Amino acid sequence: MGTPPVVPSSFTLSLYIFSRAICVITPKELKILLGRDYLKNKLAIYRRRALYNNKVYDMKDHDREIGITIPPELRRQYRATSGWCAKAVDSISDRLVFREFVNDTFNINDIFRMNSADIFFDDAILSALVNSCSFVYISEGDEEVPRLQVIQGSDATGILDPITRLLTEGYAVLSRDDYGQPIDELHFLPGRTDYYKKGDLFRSIPTNVDYPLLVPIIHRSDSNRPFGRSRITPSALYYQKYAKRTLERSDINAEFYSFPQKYVVGLSQDAEPMDTWKATVSSMLQFSKDDEGDSPSIGQFAVPSMSPFTEQLRTAAAGFAGETGLTVDDLGFVTDNPSSAEAIKASHETLRLQAEKAQRDFGLGFLNVGFLAACLRDGIAYNRSQFYLTSAKWEPVFKPDASTISSIGDGAIKVNRAVPNYFDKENLRDITGIEGAKNGD
Repeated sequence: MGTPPVVPSSFTLSLYIFSRAICVITPKELKILLGRDYLKNKLAIYRRRALYNNKVYDMKDHDREIGITIPPELRRQYRATSGWCAKAVDSISDRLVFREFVNDTFNINDIFRMNSADIFFDDAILSALVNSCSFVYISEGDEEVPRLQVIQGSDATGILDPITRLLTEGYAVLSRDDYGQPIDELHFLPGRTDYYKKGDLFRSIPTNVDYPLLVPIIHRSDSNRPFGRSRITPSALYYQKYAKRTLERSDINAEFYSFPQKYVVGLSQDAEPMDTWKATVSSMLQFSKDDEGDSPSIGQFAVPSMSPFTEQLRTAAAGFAGETGLTVDDLGFVTDNPSSAEAIKASHETLRLQAEKAQRDFGLGFLNVGFLAACLRDGIAYNRSQFYLTSAKWEPVFKPDASTISSIGDGAIKVNRAVPNYFDKENLRDITGIEGAKNGD
């Protein structure tokens, strides 16, 4: 078994950095300074937010009860649930369909196919959209094919290399007890993976790879947020909460709308008390005159309108749609006239741009997974630069309809007349998403 890295105290770390103030600390030295405990604490900081995002996606989140007129007990009886944020995530994840890697010199497509590619890509993409990033744990598998396992962003973290987007050191939790405490932990280092069980080093697994075998799949990464941004943004959360509060007020108001309050003026003091429920549901009430011949007058309070809540909900839907690239039709406010395929595509232009940006981000992450998996499979520490010609291919975000395919065909014929062989089966498939017939079929 290998020896776990020694983690110095905060005083020793501060003294070391101060003594090297005029020097440059290499990534190797920085890696030794961090260690498993540092990464464990880092994960605890971001885990709470990731778990909340998962609750929002599963529609199991409970917002803080705010308001000045509705009692908390009554609000809890009419608690609303909304799946708008889940819709924002699924609207992109369902459109991101990974096809394959082209210029696949190292046959990394075979590695993904042997790891249930259809499920693997969808799992990694969905988790990254919810939590801003997901992680892929690479290990030795059966039949000399590396095993790929997706780990949620709430159970893994690491130190990111801003150049290669690989980790210089990683940490992941494979299982937890009923109280959320880690049971099986992995500490990823270049050249080895340390396996901890209930806090103690159980086994150290050496590898021939110069990078940790934990790869991040990041959504919308930049220099300010190296581990990306979630699809569930604070603005989207605000509009969803706003819509839920509107629905709760609407439900409570509907009780008074269905049974408007009535009143009786001038009833004799000697009259028997009225059963309020019978007075509410009864279609006929009888009031007789008193001894002096006076009769009471009956009235009804104005019925509250439901229109303000409908307008509020539409306002929330418009704000949420603008934030996420959806339309109000996607959120349940159907327009009178059905849209054509081209109109739908034009109305989702923002969504298309966001999806294509996600394709570029995820393509790099999956390529890094294939790079490390190929190193582990072949027993050779390849250089990252050897994979620069390999690139990811995705299916079109929006599939064209029959009329669009016809227009594309006419355009391809005209372009090929001007520039022979400009369009072929491959780039036409990139546009239409339809695989052409193979030669000889």
